[in-house]
Amino acid sequence: MNILILGSGGRESAFAWKLAQSPKCSQIFIAPGNAGTGQYGTNVNIGVNDFEGIKQCVLSNGINLVLVGPEEPLVRGVHDFFLADERLKNIPVIGPQAEGAQLEGSKDFSKQFMTRHNIPAAASQTFTADTLQEGLAYLPTIGLPIVLKADGLAAGKGVLICASLAEAQQELKEMLTEAKFGAASAKVVVEQFLQGIELSVFVLTDGNNYKILPSAKDYKRIGEGDTGLNTGGMGSVSPVPFADAEFIKKVEDRVIIPTVEGLKSEGIPYKGFIFIGLMNCGGDPYMIEYNCRMGDPETESVLPRIESDFVELLLGVAEGNLNEKELIISNKVAATVVCVAGGYPGEYLKNKAITGMENVRGSHVFQAGTTQQGDDVLATGGRVLAITSLQDNMFDALQQATADASRIYYDGCYFRKDIGFDLI
Repeated sequence: MNILILGSGGRESAFAWKLAQSPKCSQIFIAPGNAGTGQYGTNVNIGVNDFEGIKQCVLSNGINLVLVGPEEPLVRGVHDFFLADERLKNIPVIGPQAEGAQLEGSKDFSKQFMTRHNIPAAASQTFTADTLQEGLAYLPTIGLPIVLKADGLAAGKGVLICASLAEAQQELKEMLTEAKFGAASAKVVVEQFLQGIELSVFVLTDGNNYKILPSAKDYKRIGEGDTGLNTGGMGSVSPVPFADAEFIKKVEDRVIIPTVEGLKSEGIPYKGFIFIGLMNCGGDPYMIEYNCRMGDPETESVLPRIESDFVELLLGVAEGNLNEKELIISNKVAATVVCVAGGYPGEYLKNKAITGMENVRGSHVFQAGTTQQGDDVLATGGRVLAITSLQDNMFDALQQATADASRIYYDGCYFRKDIGFDLI
C-alpha cells in the first residue's frame, strides 16, 4: 500500500523510517518532508494545510492511507475534508476530525472535557477580555507559581509560568487585551501549578479500542539543568523509569479509559493518537494537557521501541479492529538528543552545511529542520537533527546518543549533554 505522511520534522522522519520497515508498505510520500525523509520515500512540495494540493497528491499517487504528523491540519479539519469529498472519503486518515482535535486546539475545551469526565487535573478557570477583572481576582486564589495558557494553538509558545502575582497580572492583561499570542489568546486558561515530574503517555485508538504506546519524557528548556527559554523539545527518553506497571494502570483507569469513553459518549469520533501530558504528583497522575497527535521529539524515542508492524497498527485504527492487532514493545531504552541551530529558540543561524552524520556509530539520525542542496544537507530549522540510541539501559542509551551527537558538525550546532540524567 502507498502511504502519505503530512509533516516535515523529526517526528515525520521517525514515522517514515518505521513505516518503511513494513512489508505492507509499497511507497511512502512525505509532504513536504525534509532532507532525511527522502531516504525512505518521495518528498512532495505541498504544505500540510494545502488541502487541495494534498488531494491531488493522494489521487495522482494512489495513496491508500494518510498519516498526519502535526496538529494544525487536524485542528483545521483535514480529516473532515477527506470525509466530505466523494473521491477521498474512503481513504483512511490517521488523526482525529476537527471536533476531536479540539482536545489540543482549545485548552478551554479540553479542561471542560476533563471536568465532565472526572479526569484528575489542576484547578483552573478560563477568562476573556470581557472577564479580565474576574481573572485578575482569581489569580491570588490559586497559589504561586501561576500557569497561564493561551486557549488556541500558539506554536508551542502559549504557556507561561509566572513566579509572582505581579508578573501573572501583567501577562494576563497582555494576553487578553494586547493579543500577545494573537487570536490564540482571545481566551486564557488560568491554572494551578502542579508539583511533580512530567511525562507523556501515548495512546493509539480507533474510537472504541486503544493501545497504550511506550511512555516518554521530553526536555523543553534550552539550557542544561532545565534552564533558559522553552523550546519545541531538546531531547527525550523512553520508557520513564517511575512510570511502572502500577503507575500506568492508574493512568489507564483514571485518564485513558475516561477519555476514550468520554469521546464516545459525546459522539466525537476519534481515530488516531492521543498524547496525554501528565504530572506524577506523589505517585498519582494528573492531567496537564492533551495533544491530538504524537509528540516531537518523543516520537523519536517511542517508535524505536515498538517492535510490531506499525502499518498493521495503523490499519487497525482505520478498520476499527485495533483490538485484534498485536503491540510488542521492546524492553530496551531509547534516548534522543536534539541538535539545534545557533541562537534557537530566538533568531537562529540558517543554511549551514551539516557534516559528520556518516560518523554516527550507535544511534539513528532523524532529520528535522534540514534541506537538500546539491550534495549538501543544510541546517534550516531551529531543531535540526534528533539523534536516537536504543540500548539495554538508560545510561548506555544516553551516553551513546550524546557521543554520536558530538560527531556531527554544522556552524552553531548546539545540544544538551544532560538529557535524561535527572532520571538515573
